[in-house]
Amino acid sequence: MMSTVRLSFSPAPVHVRTARLVGVAVARRAGVAEELLDEVRLAIGEACTRAVALHRQYGLNDLVRVEMSDSGAYTVRVIDRAPIEAGLGLAALPPDELADESLTDEALTTGVGFALLAGFVEDLQVRPVDEGIGTEVRMVWPVNR
Repeated sequence: MMSTVRLSFSPAPVHVRTARLVGVAVARRAGVAEELLDEVRLAIGEACTRAVALHRQYGLNDLVRVEMSDSGAYTVRVIDRAPIEAGLGLAALPPDELADESLTDEALTTGVGFALLAGFVEDLQVRPVDEGIGTEVRMVWPVNR
């Protein structure tokens, strides 16, 4: 039986913990292997922290959206509404700009978040949202049925 869980929360760091807890509970129910649950928790935390940081950096009050689905695999999508150049973060910056001390903490958080996510999640995609402004971070883990 496929199920989808949707969360939306205001861009406040306090809500990231709730998203992580729900994400791990849904992963466990979906059949994600026990040894991958720490990875799931860390990855959801990073993706949500990144989205919150972007919303705060741009003064956006839009809700951060998280969708979790267990159709064939456990898929988590974290959606922010920041301008796309921000959403793609430091991945798009040349190395000499990465060394620029004027980069904000939020920009660094965003870029470091991608580096950490790439280390946690084998199946990671970051792309513009289908409609409107924003970025979708999509992470997938295998499930045991």
